[in-house]
Amino acid sequence: MPERSEAKSTTSDREIVLTRVFDAPRELVYAAFTDPVHMPEWWGPNGFKTTLHSMDVRVGGTSRYTMRGPDGTDWPNKVTYLEVVPGERLVYDHGDFERVHFRVTITFVQQAGRTQLTLRTVFPTAEAREFVVRERGAIEGGKQTLERLAQHLAQRPDARPKLDDSASRATERDFVITRVFDAPRELVFRTWTDPRHVARWWGPKNFTNPVCELDVRVGGAYHIGMRAPDGTDCPVKGVFREIVPPEKLVMTVECADHFAEFLEHLEPARGEQPRFEMLQTVTFEALGARTKLTITTRFPTAAIRDAALSVGMTEGWSESLDKLDEELARA
Repeated sequence: MPERSEAKSTTSDREIVLTRVFDAPRELVYAAFTDPVHMPEWWGPNGFKTTLHSMDVRVGGTSRYTMRGPDGTDWPNKVTYLEVVPGERLVYDHGDFERVHFRVTITFVQQAGRTQLTLRTVFPTAEAREFVVRERGAIEGGKQTLERLAQHLAQRPDARPKLDDSASRATERDFVITRVFDAPRELVFRTWTDPRHVARWWGPKNFTNPVCELDVRVGGAYHIGMRAPDGTDCPVKGVFREIVPPEKLVMTVECADHFAEFLEHLEPARGEQPRFEMLQTVTFEALGARTKLTITTRFPTAAIRDAALSVGMTEGWSESLDKLDEELARA
């Protein structure tokens, strides 16, 4: 068994992480960051005004804006988008004032009509982070900016997000569960990619995994032969679509046998049998020496998602993550 690493996250000394829950739907919070009508109204700490010059929210696109401080100083900014997942995630490189450049990842997690937003900023060096914290008040400024966003959202209940219909429909098919572990990100990632670990924690309480085979590479397949306490086999299989150590895993998930009786009652689309392949995205976010794990499972339809929830998917994942916590303590 690999020994537990005592090393700190590779970015923990050069990142700032801010999290806040807003009383607004996810689509609206996302639109506040990507709609040129919204963004200038709230962006920046107290006393700042923002002039937006251009906004092109797509991979490779850029946004340019100028922030004017209370003392009249102008701070030009340029953003280059690296990842855009409508309604869910933005990643961009930021060319800031003076000598500071950094990468920002913003995630939007739906929570029963509310939205949990996490803004993670990673600087090239610990010294660069210290500079903006000490000289620019970056942490307090970030908190003030999110407070202004909360006020803006409260004042604009009739605002309509500019998301395409497919992205809006997709959120209705999602199941999201989050857990913070007292373990470094590299170790948590390893427990998801080493079959010796996965076999010990995968599945609800009292389930075992006599078969656990993982080919952890893009295009590689995995097969977990999960077995219930009564001896029933519940196989789970799929293919890895994206692997970004130690930050992200994206994989397909096939486990139709678990929900066969529900699939039989679903009306087939255009004469086809209901498909039960899910897309699962697992993110590992470093919080100092701790790790925030977020699992987002996208179902083919909202009806299939509801069927999965009705047979205890939430409880099953909760028990699995309890077992993962125990495995991390042993690792």
